[in-house]
Amino acid sequence: MTTPGPSTPGPSTRKGTVGALAAGPPPAAYRPGSTLPLRVELVRQLRRRRTQVTFGLVAALPVILWIAFSLAPDGPPTGSLNLVDLAQGSGTNFAVFALFASAGFLLVVVVALFFGDTVAAEASWSSLRYLLAAPIPRTRLLRQKAVVAAGLSLAAILTLPLVALLVGGLAYGAGNLVSPTGESLTFAAGAGRVLLGALYVAVQLSWVAALALLLSVSTDAPLGAVGGAVMASIVSQILNQITALEDLRDFLPTRFSTAWSDLLATDVDWDAMTRGVFSSLTWALVLGAAAVYRFGRKDVTS
Repeated sequence: MTTPGPSTPGPSTRKGTVGALAAGPPPAAYRPGSTLPLRVELVRQLRRRRTQVTFGLVAALPVILWIAFSLAPDGPPTGSLNLVDLAQGSGTNFAVFALFASAGFLLVVVVALFFGDTVAAEASWSSLRYLLAAPIPRTRLLRQKAVVAAGLSLAAILTLPLVALLVGGLAYGAGNLVSPTGESLTFAAGAGRVLLGALYVAVQLSWVAALALLLSVSTDAPLGAVGGAVMASIVSQILNQITALEDLRDFLPTRFSTAWSDLLATDVDWDAMTRGVFSSLTWALVLGAAAVYRFGRKDVTS
């Protein structure tokens, strides 16, 4: 009987030859900065059903609005024009109405969903402690998830006006953007103003993102984090309607949420938008710092 051929020789573990083991390549060093790459987290989030459904609903909203306008009967003329009356005038007017109709609630839900579901979802799946045991530093874990959530939120917010411009242009033509005050802008200038308004909405909703992130690191229920951020936005919008509060309303995070409408004028007044950006970023920095502090000291047991 023949014996099998010798296998590939390796370093012996017998006495006197242990040094051969040490002569091999050293084990890869642990680098905290290389854990949880953005590409890996982005792919994970894009494969989730909630991400796909969210982008699908955002892209479908302009189509739904177009169908609603097509089915609605023509009403009697009113004394003063508003965004609804002008929505069918051109593609840019249609995009302005789509952004105006969704900025107060739908886009708030989208941002709260992407940020509120970051850490809380991992905790609900009982995978958060395994990510931290990988080990991934807590600050890096929170940062990577927040960056991906911010990218998805911005993409969703910009998807809405882009699709609305396409649908509106096909349905109502590439006419001028006409504001309720009668001022007019060309289609190219109007499209640029609409996209700039969407960017302002994204910055203005940064406080919602930070609040949802803070709630996400404070609870194991993703729905609670998302719902808490949306509820805070609704309460702030209600308080903003109480004129008796006077100057106290300037401290509300939603006080300048509709300031992007100033972009519809020929000569833009940047005062309200500047104050809105400063207010939102201040709230976002405070709430974001609280989220980092809370997550860094949280006892992760789930």
